[in-house]
Amino acid sequence: METRVIGKSVPRKEGREKVTGRACYVDDLSFPGMLHGVTVRSPAARGRIRAIHFADGIPWHEFIVVTAKDIPGKNCIALLIEDQPCLAAEFVNHPEEPVVLLAHHDKYLLEEARRAVRIEIEPLPSIFSIEDSLARKEIIWGQDNIFKSFYVEKGDVERVWSGTALIVEGSYETGAQEQLYIEPQGMIAQVNEAEGVTVWGSLQCPHYIHKALMILFGLPRKRVRVVQTETGGGFGGCTVNLVRAEHAAAFEAQMARTYQQATGIAPDIYVCEPAQGAEAWPAERSLRS
Repeated sequence: METRVIGKSVPRKEGREKVTGRACYVDDLSFPGMLHGVTVRSPAARGRIRAIHFADGIPWHEFIVVTAKDIPGKNCIALLIEDQPCLAAEFVNHPEEPVVLLAHHDKYLLEEARRAVRIEIEPLPSIFSIEDSLARKEIIWGQDNIFKSFYVEKGDVERVWSGTALIVEGSYETGAQEQLYIEPQGMIAQVNEAEGVTVWGSLQCPHYIHKALMILFGLPRKRVRVVQTETGGGFGGCTVNLVRAEHAAAFEAQMARTYQQATGIAPDIYVCEPAQGAEAWPAERSLRS
């Protein structure tokens, strides 16, 4: 049997399904009884949250509303360090930071509701450039606004420099970068009392999201399950889809609590949060006893 692969084209394992359209991405998954959702985000670069106002004219009793106080475990995006909240509680630290999650069956009414939420923020000094950050006129992170410093030195640098004919020295800057994937990114979350939390989504490192959800919900390892759905492209940006995973899971956890308080029955709920820029569109499976 021929086993030589060097110098030959090797068929991709998932290639046929992708080119024929049979591959099932997270956006292809759907459940009956869809519930739409949006994220209300900070309009300010930095400030203290004084109040969240819900305007009249909206039937707020029909909505699922999630804020930082509804997070069952630790309110953080646990990745490198736990310095970013899942939902801003007292302060906002960047524009468009998530503050409130809203869910409703009518996506058009939901958009009206999003515009009817006003986040009252007391502005605080902000930093918009690396130069301002290094000047340290305003410390907004740690002791010196520096996330991480590395000092690399090998060999006798001074001796080499003293005998060098020419030394080129300068500072170099790059602009912000973001990948653009073809696939729709998103997350689907399920919660029930017996099994805990399960999420399906477009991601590359399930163990990162598994760790983050354990901390967010305060659950043991065996009660959190992460399933990687079809991946359209691996460019690094979908390595950790933590924010979407946590928002989807927070939605369904709050819905489960609301339903159980009303009926005394533990529900089985599905919530989907695909990526829609500053918005999320979750889905809920019909509650059942």
